[in-house]
Amino acid sequence: MDTQGERKRVAIACQGGGSHTAFTAGVLKRLLRAEELKGHEVVGLSGTSGGAVCALLAWHYLLRGDGAGAAQALDAFWRDNSATAPHEQIINYWTVWASNLQNFVAVPTVSPYDNYFSVVGGNEFRRMLERRVNFGEVGVQPEGSYPMLLVGAVDVLSGEFRAFNSRHDRISSETILASAAIPTLFRSVRLEDGGTYWDGLFSQNPPVRELTDEGPDEIWVIQINPKELETGPRTVAEIADRRNELSGNLSLHQELQSIEKIDQLLEEGLLSRDGKYKQIVVRVIELSRSRFARSLGTASKLNRDPRFIEDLMSHGEAQAEEFLAALAFEDAWRSRDPDAVMGFFTEDAELVSSAPFSGRGPYKGRAQIRRFVTEHLAEEFRVDLTKKQVARNEVAWTVRALGGDESANNRVEGVAEAEFRGRKLKALRLGNGPRPG
Repeated sequence: MDTQGERKRVAIACQGGGSHTAFTAGVLKRLLRAEELKGHEVVGLSGTSGGAVCALLAWHYLLRGDGAGAAQALDAFWRDNSATAPHEQIINYWTVWASNLQNFVAVPTVSPYDNYFSVVGGNEFRRMLERRVNFGEVGVQPEGSYPMLLVGAVDVLSGEFRAFNSRHDRISSETILASAAIPTLFRSVRLEDGGTYWDGLFSQNPPVRELTDEGPDEIWVIQINPKELETGPRTVAEIADRRNELSGNLSLHQELQSIEKIDQLLEEGLLSRDGKYKQIVVRVIELSRSRFARSLGTASKLNRDPRFIEDLMSHGEAQAEEFLAALAFEDAWRSRDPDAVMGFFTEDAELVSSAPFSGRGPYKGRAQIRRFVTEHLAEEFRVDLTKKQVARNEVAWTVRALGGDESANNRVEGVAEAEFRGRKLKALRLGNGPRPG
């Protein structure tokens, strides 16, 4: 968008998932220093568990207009959280080994209330936060300052989900600890409001609904837990891990679906655009297990090996880079300018169009693709912004064909999947695939 006019308002939601959340840090590092986002304003951040840590660090520095400082703080925190010292490496190796052992034999578990190291770990976690954020200077955030921050947790006793809001609650190191208090590793955290809190992974992971109060044009979700698995969980540890992933994804998907439903009702004229509702575009950046070089088994969520953490962050930066390229391609597509669209295809690119769309392919090379872009892509097909865009193994949009009867019952709808090489399109496939989600 034109930075001299209205800036696009964006809220970013950060899912948690143990060490895998280093991926979230990598995504944020790339986004916060992106020149492409100069025309955007981050109006809200939310997070749960490790995602709350990432959201906190981004929020703290963005309030001061220091996106570069936020990227440095994210890098420094995860470097601190890595097992670099010899004794930390030994403990990390034992932890991952013991977690893997659960796949084969029953391993005795120890309550964090009987484990001295749960207290030590909590204190060290607090110190790592306080090295990056001076919580003594953090008060309740005034209206009109951006971004705001939401931190997800659940009250163990009342069973209430809680999204701590920086506009109403003072965010402290204890607030973040409460959001990250995994019951099997850490003791519950009692806060000033009288609540006793556990890890927010059991509630909103991450909070999304409350982000809409800031009036964003778009919500970007950084997702750790996979929506789909290639093979079913078999061991006790794998089953428990998948159960936790699904419970965390449940509230996220419900909240995103409610936003999409409102978008569709607005477009169909069943809700007034002059009322309290507005269209919010939803975009998801997901950790891609098929494109990540290392294994992401259950035990790896506890793995603090420096190389593993670095690889996850690098993967996050790469996914964010592809996401930014997809945003730029989408803008060119929506401009209906064939030359702008063609600027994204590599010389050896391939485009395939299949039912329900016209202009059946494949088209190979820029000369053939240009003909399809001019005759069909730039004129007939439109990205459906009432449905989410997902950057996972590939970038996928729901696409609508123009012309004919445009009623909901007769709408021609399919999926576009884009495969990028750097900032360029290597392949684009249009067809009747599963809806992104």
